[in-house]
Amino acid sequence: MEVAVLISRRTTRMRPAALVAPLVAAVLALGGCDGGDDGAKASADEGPAVVAPGRPGEPARTLSAEEAVKAAGDDTPNSADFRYVRMMIEHHDQALVLTALVPGRAASTSVERLAERISAAQKPEIGAMEGWLKNNGGDAREETHEHASMPGMATDRQIARLRDSDGKAFDRMFLELMITHHQGAVTMATEALADGNNVLVEEMANDVIAQQTVEIDRMRGLLA
Repeated sequence: MEVAVLISRRTTRMRPAALVAPLVAAVLALGGCDGGDDGAKASADEGPAVVAPGRPGEPARTLSAEEAVKAAGDDTPNSADFRYVRMMIEHHDQALVLTALVPGRAASTSVERLAERISAAQKPEIGAMEGWLKNNGGDAREETHEHASMPGMATDRQIARLRDSDGKAFDRMFLELMITHHQGAVTMATEALADGNNVLVEEMANDVIAQQTVEIDRMRGLLA
């Protein structure tokens, strides 16, 4: 007896493998619970089926239980994962450059505290991403990226202007640059969720979206 399970796609940012995984065990259990002689005679090749959604615009696929298990367990990093991690390391590096300019220049203690939080969060994130690259042979796939190709990156001229300012003018310029910077990080993370394949990269991207979206709202409040 074949049991088909349709998996609804909860979000376009979630990978099909991540959607398949939670239901694979249930599908296999359904096949195992088909009691009596008929269940014993069922062929492994004719076991329960899983209907896995495709990416946006792509048709769904019907997988056997064995194929579903393989799909759920395959999180081998692809080129999008490596590209995201390398670019985000550079992106975070610039955030640290911007926050390092705050002490002695900012007029607002709220801006100072915000910069401290951003720095405290992104330093360990850089370490985690560098560790991920090392563990996944990233050194062998090294790429270079022009800052201009990354969304939200401040130009050298903008950073120089920020360095030469102080007081309320500094606060406004810093917040405007950092909002744009965070928006770029959210864009990059969203693309990684759509195109990547690795679970750890997916978790890191989700963390970036959640944390930096909150900080964008906070910075907009400080500008108001």
